[in-house]
Amino acid sequence: MEKTNICYLSFPDSYSGSLGDTQFSFRVRQSGGQRNSHFGDDGEYNREAPLTLQRESAHYFGYVYFRQVKDSSMKRGYFQKSLVLVSRLPYVNLFQSLLQLIAPEYFDKLEPCLEAVCNEIDQWPPPVPGQTLNLPVMGIVIQVRIPSRVDKPGSSPLKQFNQENLLPAPLVLPSVHELDLFRCFQPVLIHIQMLWELMLLGEPIVVMAPSPTISSEMVLALTSCLTPLKYCCDYRPYFTIHDSEFKEYTTRTQAPPNIVVGVTNPFFIKTLQHWPHLLRIGELKMSGDLPKQVKVKKLTKLKTLDTKPGIYTSYKTFLHKDKTLIKRLLKGVQRKRPSEVQSALLRRHLLELTQSFIIPLEHYIASLMPLQRAITPWKNPPQIRPFRQEDFMKTLEHAGPQLTCVLRGDWLGLYRRFFKSPNFDGWYRQRHKEMTQKLEALHLEAICEANIVAWMKDKSEVEIVDLVLKLREKLIRARCHHLPVKEETLQRVGLYIETIIGSLPEDLQTVLHHH
Repeated sequence: MEKTNICYLSFPDSYSGSLGDTQFSFRVRQSGGQRNSHFGDDGEYNREAPLTLQRESAHYFGYVYFRQVKDSSMKRGYFQKSLVLVSRLPYVNLFQSLLQLIAPEYFDKLEPCLEAVCNEIDQWPPPVPGQTLNLPVMGIVIQVRIPSRVDKPGSSPLKQFNQENLLPAPLVLPSVHELDLFRCFQPVLIHIQMLWELMLLGEPIVVMAPSPTISSEMVLALTSCLTPLKYCCDYRPYFTIHDSEFKEYTTRTQAPPNIVVGVTNPFFIKTLQHWPHLLRIGELKMSGDLPKQVKVKKLTKLKTLDTKPGIYTSYKTFLHKDKTLIKRLLKGVQRKRPSEVQSALLRRHLLELTQSFIIPLEHYIASLMPLQRAITPWKNPPQIRPFRQEDFMKTLEHAGPQLTCVLRGDWLGLYRRFFKSPNFDGWYRQRHKEMTQKLEALHLEAICEANIVAWMKDKSEVEIVDLVLKLREKLIRARCHHLPVKEETLQRVGLYIETIIGSLPEDLQTVLHHH
């Protein structure tokens, strides 16, 4: 099923009559079977990587380079070929750059070229967050830094690295994943606030574009608007009628799923008419002035296949538009400010907006953590208190987003809607998991600081054996789940276990050593 999906998604559907070379990306659900990782332990990579760049276990990303040129010797009058890279990592810039190097050669020389490239890629080191990788391929070195969770949000990833021993000079990628947001959002800049809210709330959105390139870039730009919050719903940068989920998404018997789909076939306007939000965009052209901004239109206007560009929705935003941002970007267009500078402005605005929204939630959830002094070595660590939405809402008066954000509007209404979205659920589960692991780590540290010999004095053998088994289990968990514990703490717990076993009768020692 996956192979069929990947084959269909690797070719633009018949409506995209583009000649020449195009690049785009897609994402497919993995059907059953083993979910293994080429690099061994996802846990370690995912713990260090930003949430938005984690390796996915249930989806594949496909990166496509497609060539269509007239060729009278071919039966259909065209030479059509696609080269696809499939990965679990959302490294769109890295893989697209790689395809730009490989594809032209591959279309000329076909299989032998691919074999050589695959051998080179096999030798690449695994991605380590925070590290700069030099990736040799076809006589070129691609140099890229893998972002880390401890990077300061919004800091520029572009740095020149030590290149003295690299010949030829490397192709330095400023980022593995960040798109040119300004170029992607050009036609919808005045609606950026609405799109951010729709993404935050996990609303079902159809992006109808003239080509797979524009469709996939727009969907990826939308999912990146929530950084550093992870977009926890499904998204398909490019989707066709051949996709195995086509029936599931187009059925009218249930509400549309929480997903953003990018499509090019106008047939979807008809089949997805029951979806609440459709964004129709035309060709993206970077000209001297700002392209025509699409209008917000009523869904009822969505009738014909030649629907004009626009946002078809009846959604009313909770927050007011940020007119200063739009003015700054417009001024930038007039002054011919480079696109990457415009993109950085837009990215910072979205980052600050998301942070203003998420900081009160972070403060509240941190207050649910038990006090450190309540963690004692010989008792199970206390529980994290439950998240009560009403209690959280009461904190907003004194510590709400109005402290850090100039935008006015119904923040409370936005939070209430957010609580019903998969993005809240995903954020809460992730934070709860991290806090639980932190508690386990603090508990291990408390055990290490305790006087074990004094504790054992008046304990029965059963209680002592029970402690050994519990400590062993804790050690295994700490290593398997990569708990945030220092290695020396784990070694001390190991020594404690040996000390305790050594104090027991020999027959019990033998049993425990073999256990």
